[in-house]
Amino acid sequence: MSRKISLTILFSFLAGSGFGQNKPGDFRVSKISRDLITSPDYRYTGAEQLRSTRERWLRVEVQFSATPDFTDELTFKYYLLMNGKVLTGEVTHVNVIGGRELHSVMYVPPHVLAYLLPGRAPTATSVENIAVQIVERGEMKDQFMLNRGRPDWFTTLPALPGFLLNKSETPFAPLFWDRYEQIKPTSR
Repeated sequence: MSRKISLTILFSFLAGSGFGQNKPGDFRVSKISRDLITSPDYRYTGAEQLRSTRERWLRVEVQFSATPDFTDELTFKYYLLMNGKVLTGEVTHVNVIGGRELHSVMYVPPHVLAYLLPGRAPTATSVENIAVQIVERGEMKDQFMLNRGRPDWFTTLPALPGFLLNKSETPFAPLFWDRYEQIKPTSR
């Protein structure tokens, strides 16, 4: 058999076996949780000590699994329904090592909660619904919702981008490095 035919057969076998490709079901969201937390209290020297108002942030955490041993990039698209408006945001995680209890997180700042819930104190149940999509190389791999509903409910309501922040954009950035997946740095 010629070398060209042998290579053709080898590449055909590898392509047919899915080598190098992730299959449907490789990424699964298993849980979405939400809770209100206060800003971390840091102490430092060398400047006037300012006190934080210790207002509460909304933390939305996603637990997911990845079956591939390694994935270079996964994007999580978040949709939060609050008071008839949909907050949208996304975070791209890099160097994801396969596992069953992996985590992604996004935050809503206190001033955004005050804007969305005028005159009302925020609670975890102020969030009416949450949808999260896992996207790899432009292809949706999984979608999960906190509450049942139409799969595309977030496309029919007014969207407010920019109000959901990834961990790197918050005072929580230096915390919990061993819990959350690494975030791809943004170039600005």
